[in-house]
Amino acid sequence: MHAKLPEEVDSLFFEAMNQGDIDAAVAFHEPTARWLQQSGKIISGLPDIRTELLGFLALKPKFTAEITALASGDENVALTRSTWSLMGTDANGQPVTMGAKSTEVVRRQSDGTWLFAIIAPGAD
Repeated sequence: MHAKLPEEVDSLFFEAMNQGDIDAAVAFHEPTARWLQQSGKIISGLPDIRTELLGFLALKPKFTAEITALASGDENVALTRSTWSLMGTDANGQPVTMGAKSTEVVRRQSDGTWLFAIIAPGAD
């Protein structure tokens, strides 16, 4: 799975998460990608992003999302936004629901595909 359009990064990422495919989900991030948490914490690099995503996957999530994209003038960087929701199950078998608005910067790679560079998962 390769994103050929900016908005496909989000949709393919959520698809990978719904399938529980951690490797595919991580692969939609640049090696130096950063997640900017609402708490102010910055998660940087693929190993830490993988750890963060494993926390979500532990919930056996089913994501739904609405995605929009706005490309930059040079067509190599785009801003994407998604409104997402998750339904899953916690370690005690209890249902979990959450959702947020997310803002992402995606960048065109040398092979023409797109990857996340910066993600603010709870940004309004």
